[in-house]
Amino acid sequence: MKFVCFGEIMGRLSPVGYKRFVQADCFEVIYGGGEANVAASLANFGLDASYVTKLPDNDIGKSALRTLRAHGVDTADIVWGGERLGLYYCEKGASQRPSKVIYDRKYSSISAATVADFDWKKIFEGATWFHFTGITPALSDSCAEISLAAVKAAKEMGLTVSCDLNFRKNLWTTEKAGKVMGELMPFVDVAIANEEDCEKVFGIKAANTDITGGKLSHEGYKDVAKQLSDRFDIPTVAITLRGSISASDNNWAAMLYKDGDYYFSKNYAVHIVDRVGGGDSFGAGLIYAVANGYDNQAAIEFAVAASALKHSIEGDMNEVSVAEVKALAGGDGSGRVQR
Repeated sequence: MKFVCFGEIMGRLSPVGYKRFVQADCFEVIYGGGEANVAASLANFGLDASYVTKLPDNDIGKSALRTLRAHGVDTADIVWGGERLGLYYCEKGASQRPSKVIYDRKYSSISAATVADFDWKKIFEGATWFHFTGITPALSDSCAEISLAAVKAAKEMGLTVSCDLNFRKNLWTTEKAGKVMGELMPFVDVAIANEEDCEKVFGIKAANTDITGGKLSHEGYKDVAKQLSDRFDIPTVAITLRGSISASDNNWAAMLYKDGDYYFSKNYAVHIVDRVGGGDSFGAGLIYAVANGYDNQAAIEFAVAASALKHSIEGDMNEVSVAEVKALAGGDGSGRVQR
């Protein structure tokens, strides 16, 4: 099985530790991005994962490429050209102080890419699964066109298509997100969203839910999943359920809706080391489990366990094995030293 992910990999610049931007006199560089993080997780789980993007043909682009290759990701279909690698600055939150992100990705190579840059029929040869997120079509009108061409080719060639809605208010408006994603979702087989995505993109809101206060209604999210599934004829919908206690501590669970039935995972009380990439690790875990024939309850448990572990790991990408995820999903969350 071959899994293809398409999106933007960026440089992440962070102050050391928990320093604020205004305190920083140096920044640590990490490479990552929604779909790149998924590809790295899938490769780490032992799957054949390919990542497609456009990178600037300079040393910074090559540095990002090395990160992908170090995680075992196939980079053969990456296109070279454009002006620059997109960047974002990330200030890590703690306790009641939230994390903060500042984007510097305008005029990045992938945002200036065109439909002609990617031969999707060639890229999808031998592939079984295609994954993208709502971040990529938000980058530019041309990226939206490329995303639409990709999902159309994927469906024509019989691939399973997954999409994480991943709404980013700093990239586009809710109105434009709804219009563009509304054209893409009919091609999707597996949709992934969080507490806010369905409301911000499609106006589908969970009843009796207070995201800021950490109050989540299971019945409300059942309705959200069903509405999303019915509107776009999507067979499988997964929604992550984050109960925010503070920037340092969250409750973490998820729900899977498939064939008219609902499956809720166990809840994890996670103490956060690095939240970035938490949703991506969930998506990768779900893709791995579904592709490997896990039953619905086991699939959502594996995905949530993978993501719970990611919250304990520095950086964008999830550095855990299938065995570690299975151990946690099976009930071993003690954190005891492994000797």
